[in-house]
Amino acid sequence: MGEVALITEDQRDCLQEVTNIAMGQAADNLARLLDAFVILPIPHVEVLAPTDIVMALQSLEDSNSVSGVCQGFIGGGISGEAMLIFNDASFSDLADLLNYEGEIDTQAEYELLMDTANVLNGACLKGIAEQLDCDFSFGPPMLLGQHCRITDLLQNNALSWKQALVVEINYKIENRDVNCDLLLVMAEDSIDQLLKKLDILLD
Repeated sequence: MGEVALITEDQRDCLQEVTNIAMGQAADNLARLLDAFVILPIPHVEVLAPTDIVMALQSLEDSNSVSGVCQGFIGGGISGEAMLIFNDASFSDLADLLNYEGEIDTQAEYELLMDTANVLNGACLKGIAEQLDCDFSFGPPMLLGQHCRITDLLQNNALSWKQALVVEINYKIENRDVNCDLLLVMAEDSIDQLLKKLDILLD
């Protein structure tokens, strides 16, 4: 068993605050895009093993059908994946809010997923990077899966790390059935560098 990378209470609070500010900026972009009010709870910060992530995502419930996109990011000695996971019930309302014309088939859902991922992932990570005084560059968004259970979605994309620092952000749209989780997953080799940057903010 490797040494568990522990994050102090102060570091957790600091990362939560940094994420809070960044997700506020991202939600603002989404609200403008959809012309709707975005509800933001406090982000969760945990050090988790891959198997624990499914448990952490119970806000989406494993029985529900979900679709997901992931996007790699790297910069300032930190690398990770941003995973955006949608409850499939969200698509009809999302299409409506985006004034999407035509049938909502798998291709349309794929486009809606990618559009939303581009808005949320980029804005949120840019907001975090600015506060940590580094620049992230992004890989292209990749489809994790469509219409599957959350367990299968994550298992199909075998997560190769033993433990990671996971920031979970849940976005909901007021009076709409739109529910998505943005997971920022930073594996063990990035945790130390991230904590150093948080310590600079704490000083």
